[in-house]
Amino acid sequence: MAVRRLKPTTPGQRFRIANTFVELTTDTPEKSLLVPMKRTGGRNNQGRTTIHYRGGGHKRRYRLIDFKRNNAGVEGVVKTVEYDPNRTSWISLVEFSDGDKRYIIAPNGIKVGQKINQGSGAPAEVGNALPLSEIPLGSLIHNIELQPAQGAKICRSAGSYAQLLGREGNYASVKLPSGESRRVLVNCMATIGSVSNSDHSLENKGKAGRSRWLGIRPHNRPSARNPVDHPMGGGEGRNKGGQPRSKNLIYSQGQKTRAPKKASSKMIIERRKSIRNK
Repeated sequence: MAVRRLKPTTPGQRFRIANTFVELTTDTPEKSLLVPMKRTGGRNNQGRTTIHYRGGGHKRRYRLIDFKRNNAGVEGVVKTVEYDPNRTSWISLVEFSDGDKRYIIAPNGIKVGQKINQGSGAPAEVGNALPLSEIPLGSLIHNIELQPAQGAKICRSAGSYAQLLGREGNYASVKLPSGESRRVLVNCMATIGSVSNSDHSLENKGKAGRSRWLGIRPHNRPSARNPVDHPMGGGEGRNKGGQPRSKNLIYSQGQKTRAPKKASSKMIIERRKSIRNK
C-alpha cells in the first residue's frame, strides 16, 4: 500500500496524509455479512458516561469477520479486498466451494482470485490458516488464537504480525509485536503472513473534523481543568498537575496494571520491552 501527502489548498488539507486505497477492489460490501451497530456515545446501560470523548460519527454497519477459520478442508477463492470502517486493516470476501461466503482479515499481498485454505494439511501460504504445529518455524503469522477454537485474539490490527520461534511439547513459542514472547498451545490456529494496510501508522487526519466523523469528540488537557473536574486541575497559572492520572485516580505512568496472579502469566517467556525496565 502507499500514502500520499495532499497539496495544502485548504487548511484541512495542509497536514493531511491520506491512504491511496490502491489495494481495494470494491466499495460495496456483502449484504448477508452486515449487521446493525448500535452506538453508545460512551454511556453504559444506566446512561452514565464511562468512556469520555466519544459520540457522533458516521453511521456504521458491522462486517461479520471469520476469526475461527473452522471450515477445514473447504477451498475458497478471494473475491474482493474491501475497506472496513470498524478496523484499521482491510478485509477480504472469500467464497468457498460449498457456497459459503465469509469475510477474513486481509493479509498483506492478498490478490483477487487467490485460493484460500484452512485447517490441518493446508499449504503454508499467505492467507491460509493452520495449527501452530504445522507452520514452519520462523514464519510470520497473524490472527493467533490463545485457546483452541476460541477465535483469533492477537495480531489483528493493520500491519501487525508475530513470529513463530519454536515448539516444545504441547506449546509453541511466539514473539509478539510488543516484544513479548509467550507460549501458545500448538493446536491453536494462526494465519500465515502479516496484516494488510501496513502504512496505516503514517496517515494524518489533518483536521479535527475527520476525528468527529470517526466518533471522537474534542479532548482537553486535565491540567487545564478545575479541581472539581479532575485531580490534575486547578492551581494558579500553569501547573504541571502532579503525576499523570485519570479522573478516577488511576495512575497512567509507573503503575503496573497487569493482575499479579493472572493465570496466563505462566505462559509468558519474556516480558515486553519497557522504557522503565519494569
